[in-house]
Amino acid sequence: MNAPARIPATIVTGFLGAGKTTLIRNLVANANGKRIAIIVNEFGDMGFDGALLADCGDPACAPDEVVELTNGCICCTVADEFLPAMEKLLARSPAPDHIVIETSGLALPQPLVRALAWPDVRHRVTVDGVVTVVDAPAVAEGRFAPQAASADPAREHDDPVEELFEDQLRCADLVVVSKTDLVDGPTLSEVEATVAREARPGTATLRSRGEGLPAEILLGLASASEDDMKGRESHHDLEGEEHDHDDFDSFVVPVPGFASLDALKTAVTSALAVPGVLRIKGRAAVAGKASPVVVQAVGPRLETWFATEGGGGSLVVIGLRDMDRAAVAARLAG
Repeated sequence: MNAPARIPATIVTGFLGAGKTTLIRNLVANANGKRIAIIVNEFGDMGFDGALLADCGDPACAPDEVVELTNGCICCTVADEFLPAMEKLLARSPAPDHIVIETSGLALPQPLVRALAWPDVRHRVTVDGVVTVVDAPAVAEGRFAPQAASADPAREHDDPVEELFEDQLRCADLVVVSKTDLVDGPTLSEVEATVAREARPGTATLRSRGEGLPAEILLGLASASEDDMKGRESHHDLEGEEHDHDDFDSFVVPVPGFASLDALKTAVTSALAVPGVLRIKGRAAVAGKASPVVVQAVGPRLETWFATEGGGGSLVVIGLRDMDRAAVAARLAG
């Protein structure tokens, strides 16, 4: 009797706000009948991206098809949360055709790839591919590393954001450069040159705008990445250190209703300007509006839209550990 075929799993990684959730929403909405199970990981105590996926309007991302983990980075909670979540998915009948794992923007994908090589899961799951999403405007603005950075691998790395960006690229089987419509041609070429310096030789790179990419491009890479870790090592791997998140922190700020959408935007923009703040996301109420406003802010960019259902009143702030929490909370309070 032949053993059942292993279920392919795609790991979608990339820094905060790169466009991972948008990519997955478009993927599951255009999966052509393929049964896709989704695991979403959050850095922080309040889940959010799982709700965005479950609200996509497609049965493939209905609430019972999305497993959300909110205890920091997947790679730090593999035994406690991730493997039990995988066991639940694998026990379903019928089993999913494909599993998509969206990592936290602060996650190293390398430990997760190794976890899928553990004896408990490797005979049932294989890593179809690691897809790293790169925010073109953010790279162009130098928020990860200067584009003219030295190619010398021996250079010092003391910027945790830069190291994380490089580690996520190094593990990729496919790089998706997102938001390409927000930069001009010469700038996009410079961004792609930065990606090529940090990714493994021969890694494919694709461009993406807001509409995402077809499922047949993102799925079916058949990389078996768990058996091919050479060249994917993170800085921590190379230096023989344990991975931790001492450089980053997050906290939840309950926010009152705002008098207007402009007042909300002003408060969030002000909080983003506090040194060390990397991202603010969540939902907030606006006077006179039945639905809460969804907030997605990273770097200098702020996006807002009205949710299709109620709830909210809290914002997650993610940043460097030494950010001034009191200053952020005060600015969000208006």
